Amino acid sequence: MNLPMPIEITFPDGAKKSFDAPVTGLDIAKGISPGLAKKAVVVRVNGALYDLNRPIEQDAKFEIVTRDKPEALEVIRHDAAHVLAQAVQELYPGTQITFGPATETGFYYDFARAEPFTEADLEKIEQKMKEIVKRDLPIRREVWDRDAAIRHFEGKGETFKAEWIREGIGKDEPLTVYKQGDNWLDMCTGPHMPSTGRLGTAFKLTKVSGAYWRGDANNAQLQRIYGLAFANDEELKAHLHMLEEAEKRDHRRLGRQLDLFHQQEEAPGMVFWHPKGWALWQAVEQYVRAAYRRNGYQEVRAPLILDVTLWKKSGHWDNYKENMFFTESEKRTYAVKPMNCPGHVQIYNAGLRSYRDLPIRYAEFGGCHRNEPSGALHGLMRVRAFTQDDGHIFCTESQIESEVTAFHRQAMEVYSNFGFSDIAIKIALRPEKRLGTDDVWDRAENALRTALKSAGVAWTELPGEGAFYGPKIEYHLKDSIGRSWQVGTMQVDFMMPERLGATYVDEHSQRRHPVMLHRAMVGSMERFIGVLIEHHAGALPFWLAPVQAVVATIVSDADAFAGKVAESLKAAGMRVETDLRNEKINYKIREHALMKIPVLVIVGRKEAEEGKVTLRFRGEEKQETLALDEAVGRLASLR
Repeated sequence: MNLPMPIEITFPDGAKKSFDAPVTGLDIAKGISPGLAKKAVVVRVNGALYDLNRPIEQDAKFEIVTRDKPEALEVIRHDAAHVLAQAVQELYPGTQITFGPATETGFYYDFARAEPFTEADLEKIEQKMKEIVKRDLPIRREVWDRDAAIRHFEGKGETFKAEWIREGIGKDEPLTVYKQGDNWLDMCTGPHMPSTGRLGTAFKLTKVSGAYWRGDANNAQLQRIYGLAFANDEELKAHLHMLEEAEKRDHRRLGRQLDLFHQQEEAPGMVFWHPKGWALWQAVEQYVRAAYRRNGYQEVRAPLILDVTLWKKSGHWDNYKENMFFTESEKRTYAVKPMNCPGHVQIYNAGLRSYRDLPIRYAEFGGCHRNEPSGALHGLMRVRAFTQDDGHIFCTESQIESEVTAFHRQAMEVYSNFGFSDIAIKIALRPEKRLGTDDVWDRAENALRTALKSAGVAWTELPGEGAFYGPKIEYHLKDSIGRSWQVGTMQVDFMMPERLGATYVDEHSQRRHPVMLHRAMVGSMERFIGVLIEHHAGALPFWLAPVQAVVATIVSDADAFAGKVAESLKAAGMRVETDLRNEKINYKIREHALMKIPVLVIVGRKEAEEGKVTLRFRGEEKQETLALDEAVGRLASLR
């Protein structure tokens, strides 16, 4: 008689425990403490996530994943998707389920149903979900034969599920289903929690949209129900509050309210900048341009379109052409540039370069066009036509560290001055579709790590998210309501200079290819301005505000003096308007507050007679009256 071999479980602290037979993660957790078993969501077994009730049948490194861990949140959200699907099928028999994954903030599920879901339906479905949670139905994992699974789903009229299995998707893996109670199941790889009661009620359905089976517009149209899910009610409430704040700060709404810009159907993904919006643009551009100059960059300008032969040499044709616009003239095909780098290499190549010339730093506010899908376009945040504060540094490999650390210092100063203090640094590593050998990528990635280490910076890494020509440092700015925005980049590129024939003469009179560093501080100007608007909720700091001050009169007798005040402020370099309308001053104050004007300069009969003005700063009830020259000096100091 063969006795079962004992199973050795190794805990994260190195402690070990043996069991005489297969054991579940839930049993192990209960053996440690009942409280831990309640907090447990799943367990990690030799690096893979297991259901709490799944037997562990071999020696394993073991870790309990509790509800407060990031990995647990994805499981919670996946459970919510299954509960949503069960709720829909209980309420609306005949509805087919397809697939429903976890998302960054919640979950969704796609359904095939003849009738459209309504907002009232969402309320009913959410209540049914809470009922299913209250039932605390056991969730069980089962491994099924593929043919039996096809027969089961076809017998229930679930043609989409049957099609998926019949096509052999995931045929090298066991086909697993998860049952919730006795009457509902879904095909899924898991893991899931032991029962629906473990989900809790920190979820909310948010909207319905259209979708296509397997994401293909040629396939059947489905309905997608979205929801939010969090580990507890407090996190859900905080996220809902953030969404409310985000709606108030939406740059598209503020763009209309503040008369900054608009977009229209005749130019999808492109922006019409109004005078006030262009004033904001220029404030950002001139600030960044000054930062260029302080740090040794020479500003250049390259053509907007270039013959496709250049884009083939650069690698864009093979790796990026689906995102490019093309045009033809005299039987030649041109590409509208999606990036500025090949043009800058041409400027570099226009002269003979020595190692003594390096590093050479070029900068350009370069207009780019990318053929983004229409469904992905979103105000200023995702456009087809945009301008980058683009720069390229041509240097030797030994100069990478000093150039990257110098850029890092410069970028951090710039972000601070725009009002961002919480900044995460990440390195995006080699993607699957890329140029060059692994050895070249090793050198490029390690160069970035070395530079950040030298700068005393902590970072995280993003496997597979680098550009096709090189890895990059990404700067992620957290805004005032906690959202993260990726803006600046610094990329190391060993490939493009070689492909485009860029060389320098080294100290031994040998021709060598320089390293090319691609860098941007704010990235897309459009997107950065959108982020600024939302970060500041439209109430931009004085130095950025399109209109920095409005001179408003109390009585018409002060009109002439108001004009003099406005001219004095303009002469000091400020962006100023006058409001001489025959309206009460309180009405003017309210109206300009809605327009987020930083300073109201109020003049009445008394101020005009005494040569003084009253300053009222945005968001403050307190006012101060100063002599005109003193007021001009005070406001000029805010620039």
